[in-house]
Amino acid sequence: MTDLPTSMRAVRPQTPGKDGKPDLVIAPVPQPAAGEVLIKVKATALNRADLIQVQGFYPPPPGASDILGLECAGTIAALGEGVTKWRIGDEVVALIAGGGYAEYCAAPEGSCLAKPAALSWEEAGATAEAFFTVWTNVSDRCRLAPGETLLVHGGASGIGTTAIQLYAAQGHTVFATAGGPEKVALCEKLGAKRGIDYKSEDFVEVIKTQTSGKGVDVILDMVGGDYIPRNIQSLALEGRLVNIAYQQGSKVEVNFGSVLMKRLTVTGSTLRARTAAQKAQVAAGVLRDAWPLLESGRIKPVVDSVFPLEKVAEAHARMAAGTHAGKIVLTVG
Repeated sequence: MTDLPTSMRAVRPQTPGKDGKPDLVIAPVPQPAAGEVLIKVKATALNRADLIQVQGFYPPPPGASDILGLECAGTIAALGEGVTKWRIGDEVVALIAGGGYAEYCAAPEGSCLAKPAALSWEEAGATAEAFFTVWTNVSDRCRLAPGETLLVHGGASGIGTTAIQLYAAQGHTVFATAGGPEKVALCEKLGAKRGIDYKSEDFVEVIKTQTSGKGVDVILDMVGGDYIPRNIQSLALEGRLVNIAYQQGSKVEVNFGSVLMKRLTVTGSTLRARTAAQKAQVAAGVLRDAWPLLESGRIKPVVDSVFPLEKVAEAHARMAAGTHAGKIVLTVG
């Protein structure tokens, strides 16, 4: 650590709340704990959780950095005690519980994966959170099996564009909702059999038509609200619904008779507060199922726009406006 600086640029929500904003500050360079690596960050990406944290909600788990950012890509600058998987200079992407909007970031060694050579640093910075989230919910939690169908809500989001590409590349029939013709066209370009414009179409009716009344096997949803009962309508026998967010609310009236009769599974999950060991298990699944597709160039993150770290407020404003498609990236080094 002697060759490293003691301070760095980083972004914290200095005044969290309704009118809060992400503020560029000078912070100490973190020291990697046992089992952690220190990453010199090249790029990171925005997630809606970052905006929620700035608003004063969704605080980092105990012990995690209060610096914004749930993912990063860069080179390993230092090793904590006991680290054996990585060496200084290795190029990695990492899933973290906080700290990505900074020049240096500490990450558990098991939450890091080697940067795919086919990706630029900007693209690499946009991989970890989306691929870890999609895999743990669709492949692991919902057990999407060969031949099964998938409906992805928010298809033009970072999560959505990742899910469409990953499972279409694996041979699944994927449907996706998005807002407006351009975003629908993007979903279909990425591999969705049918993009559904939620502004002008009822996804329940489209899915019913597209599946000859059967419904889909798995639904990945971050909308919630009145989508929940409509999702239940759209699921096939033995179908599974997983919510990863509730942008339109988590309280809704549901008739669970359909859940009973169709033997459905309704579940949800978060990733941020999981232990390092649990995240390492997710990383292993992502490495096996998704990383070869990234390394071969068959799929790649969709990058909406790139901002330098000092323009983080502009990046957050773009995400808040909801007009973006794919990931919004911050370049650091």
